[in-house]
Amino acid sequence: MGHKVVVFDISAIRGLWETRVKKHKAWQKKEAERLEKSALEKIKEEWNFVAECRRKGVPPAVYCRNGFVDTSARLLEKLEKSSLLRQSSPSKDRDKRSSAFVFELSGEHWTELPDSLKEQTHLKEWHINNTLIQTIPTYIELFQAMRILDLPKNQISHLPAEIGHLKNLKELNVSFNHLQSMPPELGDCENLEKLDCSGNLELTELPFELSNLKQVTFVDISANKFSSVPICVLRMSNLQWLDISNNSLSDLPQDIDRLEELQTFLLYKNRLTYLPHALLNLKKLTLLVVSGDDLVELPTALCDSSTPLKFVNLMDNPIDNTQCQDGDEMRESEQDRQHFDKEVMKAYIDDLKERESVPSYTTKVSFSLQL
Repeated sequence: MGHKVVVFDISAIRGLWETRVKKHKAWQKKEAERLEKSALEKIKEEWNFVAECRRKGVPPAVYCRNGFVDTSARLLEKLEKSSLLRQSSPSKDRDKRSSAFVFELSGEHWTELPDSLKEQTHLKEWHINNTLIQTIPTYIELFQAMRILDLPKNQISHLPAEIGHLKNLKELNVSFNHLQSMPPELGDCENLEKLDCSGNLELTELPFELSNLKQVTFVDISANKFSSVPICVLRMSNLQWLDISNNSLSDLPQDIDRLEELQTFLLYKNRLTYLPHALLNLKKLTLLVVSGDDLVELPTALCDSSTPLKFVNLMDNPIDNTQCQDGDEMRESEQDRQHFDKEVMKAYIDDLKERESVPSYTTKVSFSLQL
């Protein structure tokens, strides 16, 4: 008896295989696009960038603004190029620095400002960060050309009243310091456009005199102890960005719609149980982020997909990983965590702005990273 041979059409198997290969490649492409748009990928990119900057000794003031990491300008390439230029033409570089009117200071070996600074009243910008400096001297009033005071992540516990004499000041960043109050005289800086007091942990109010700041478009008072939206903030008629996240708010004022120019409103990590209907009157509002664990009432129109508003309801992670620590160590740890949280949310918000619609739900998780 001969062998039995089963004959079948090879082309059918080949067609089935090719179809599966095509589907797999399509899935791979879709997955690559998803990862490219993912907020977590952006967070990873930012932290790799920060690690590289620290390895090369780049001061945080260069790549960090308002508590957020800026990787869009390819700063490392620019810094490397500028380093080569300094080696090839130091005199030209000195001329360039002197024409910029910028003072930079960084490092924990600094406990006070250098005495020579008092004589450089022509300066227009101060960038001081990651130092142990606790006070800003009263002679700051002599710097009448000052436009930017960038003072994040120091040990500053007090701002002098003389800061009110800086009539040309445009930006003030005192985030992640040890401030418990802001000077009322700051309200005299009528040209101020950006105010960042985030991460001081102990701020409970802003002086009413800041109501005079009609040019302000950006206010960040997150990671403090505010129990309500400051009255002065409600009177900042040009305000476009307000971050009051991670405070102790239990409600919002009924006249919140006074902020007619408001576009971005960050409210997450508070104690809100409801959102007022007045929010619907903010016609220019395009992004609203809240924590929804305690919310029991909100206007249904906020969730209407036909409106340009992107409403994000974060559900907090119920697991609390906070460990008992003592004094300054606990404070520093909390400030580092808040700083990292801000960077995570920055990446998430940037990702949201690129989408046509927000996810149906978002679960916020807690994690830590040590460089």
